[in-house]
Amino acid sequence: MAFQPIVDIQTGSVFAYEALVRGTEGQSAGQVLSGIEPDMIYKFDQACRVKAIELAGGLFAPDGDAKLSINFMPNAVYEPNACIRASLAAARRVGFDPGRLMFEFTENERMLDVTHVRHIIEAYQARGFTTAIDDFGAGYAGLGLLADLRPDMLKLDMALIRGIDGSAARRTIVASVVRMAEQLGIRCIAEGIETAAELQTLREIGLRLCQGYLLARPALEALPPIALPD
Repeated sequence: MAFQPIVDIQTGSVFAYEALVRGTEGQSAGQVLSGIEPDMIYKFDQACRVKAIELAGGLFAPDGDAKLSINFMPNAVYEPNACIRASLAAARRVGFDPGRLMFEFTENERMLDVTHVRHIIEAYQARGFTTAIDDFGAGYAGLGLLADLRPDMLKLDMALIRGIDGSAARRTIVASVVRMAEQLGIRCIAEGIETAAELQTLREIGLRLCQGYLLARPALEALPPIALPD
């Protein structure tokens, strides 16, 4: 697992570290997942979750409040309570506060059972976990999904962020999504930020939580330093 921070650009503090799957030779998450047999996806998803929590127990400051953000594949989560038990057991083993857990879900293919996924999110929220829709604005992660699931966080896909400083359309769309999310009680995170101009535009829009190579690249089994431009 590698870790990449989500930064509050107003305070310079880390809101969360996202745990990212990496191969033993540096392969991307997509390359790793492409080698997993369909009937092993659930076990692999669970193993990644446990590994991320175990690493966080040794890397995160025990008295800090930065969250650990874990990706999960909703179509692979058959029973949320079983996943919760495994997460809580891993957290207990390493002394990690389970209230700092955040789960991101994304859809590269259409969600098979939205009602089931809503049940997963409600179960996670009832345990005090933070939930997020990842890659919002790309693929199947759109307004209908947001209306049905009502997560705590919304991660704006890099396709909306890339070149936002030079695109009036992107600025309007992102500003509108941020305002809409606020009215729903949902916080937004911008991901994929690569330039100071993109970051400045997001500041002007009023978006505080940001993630991308400009701020820090993922570090394998380590927490990378942050480089926040003035």
